[in-house]
Amino acid sequence: MEESVRPSYTVSQPPPHIDLQAIPRPAKRDDHPGDSGGPSAKAWPAAWEARYRAWVIGSDVFITLLVIAISAFVIDRVAPHDMHAFGTILAVFVSLPASRAWSPRVLGEGAEEYRTLGRGFLTAAVLVALGGLLFGALEVQVWVFVVVPAIALVAFPQRYLLRQVLHRKRAKGLCLLPVMAAGSPETVADLIARTRSEVHVGWRVEAACTFSGHGADRDSGEIDGVPVVGRLEELSRHVRRGGYRVVAITADQYWTPKRLQRLAWDMEGTGAEMVVAPVLMEVAGPRLNVTGVLGMPLLRVTAPMFTGGRRVVKEIVDRAGSALLLTLLSPLLLVIAVAIKLNDRGPVIYRQRRVGRDGATFTMLKFRTMVTNADAIKQSLAADNEGAGPLFKMKRDPRITRVGGFLRRYSLDEVPQLFNVLSGKMSLVGPRPPLPEETEQYPPDARRRLLVKPGLTGLWQVSGRSDLTWAESIRLDLRYVEDWSLALDLVILWKTLRAVMGGHGAY
Repeated sequence: MEESVRPSYTVSQPPPHIDLQAIPRPAKRDDHPGDSGGPSAKAWPAAWEARYRAWVIGSDVFITLLVIAISAFVIDRVAPHDMHAFGTILAVFVSLPASRAWSPRVLGEGAEEYRTLGRGFLTAAVLVALGGLLFGALEVQVWVFVVVPAIALVAFPQRYLLRQVLHRKRAKGLCLLPVMAAGSPETVADLIARTRSEVHVGWRVEAACTFSGHGADRDSGEIDGVPVVGRLEELSRHVRRGGYRVVAITADQYWTPKRLQRLAWDMEGTGAEMVVAPVLMEVAGPRLNVTGVLGMPLLRVTAPMFTGGRRVVKEIVDRAGSALLLTLLSPLLLVIAVAIKLNDRGPVIYRQRRVGRDGATFTMLKFRTMVTNADAIKQSLAADNEGAGPLFKMKRDPRITRVGGFLRRYSLDEVPQLFNVLSGKMSLVGPRPPLPEETEQYPPDARRRLLVKPGLTGLWQVSGRSDLTWAESIRLDLRYVEDWSLALDLVILWKTLRAVMGGHGAY
């Protein structure tokens, strides 16, 4: 797990404590049903939202001015009338808001926030270059290729630090947007479960409306602890009187295009944002686009990208990244190899057949973390299997050596897979490489994991690792296959570092 006085901290340090105001939990919305003609409680943005956005903008401005000042000094352009420095400042301050990098809708939204920020700096670099050509200042190259990237290099981690402050608040139940969910009890329950498991998103479902005005049965007045305050036909009235920030429309036969249009009209002036969940719940990101055809709003779903320019870039990053990492980690590889050898005199590398892209098998390399006869002992431990689905896992596996336990905790046993990435059999980011016997048990939908190269890390590794159920791990891998993007890869790589350092869910 989407921001004034200029901050007084240095760029290399995290920002000081930000006092984001918590959103008090509203009373149950069915206390005062009212009528459609009564007064409305407009959902104004909370104070913490304005304060967070101010911190984001302030930090971006501070970083931009600081980096440009240092750059001007280094390039010997200290004069106040220096047009290159002024032009770069102007380009950045125009490009970031124009690219929605300061929009409240993307702040704290993970990959989308970084995508808009990156687009903003790319636009700024183009503007600086065009300005240099327009005014005949050909020496502008250093500002395009050095200064603007330097600002971005500092801005991205700074945004990350601010988001961590926000996420910690949300983990405590603060800084959350009150949500009204409307749909069938089953889809509303699914939305509630998702918001509770991914609290960093910032949604808290506080009330619901269903077709019958009840939960799953007529005796139930709530769904998973969330009160059902009325029927779907009464939704706009409850929104007007409740002051909700988000109205989440989930699947139900009641919803027709005309009713959704009428609801949108009725919600005008409430300040609430209407969000409609598409039928394709696991398809998101750049694959979804809304376009108007024949006067109708249509949700266009583009095909997953398994080839093309972005995949070529991913391939280049994989090969170059694995080569660089192997070079940097070579002393660590040597130390681990010696430790394994001294532990029981057995082989250092464990080779195992895994299934890769399009079902082709390859030999995956790992540091050996178990006794040499681990595969033979596995059959006798079948009754103690704690793994999900076809996976075999034990939290206290007696086959793991003393050195192996340490390597597994911090995923150091996976480092030799960089050779698989370098050879093109694997990717830095992708679905988990399965065993041949696992793929034999795959249902048709799970086999879509094999459409792309398996990865050294992936969504499931940064979302719980071995603590996930089989269904959850498959869902996350399929979500990656469907919604892959370069920005998502960068987020996963960064989160992998955090997951590895914490050692959570690894055994």
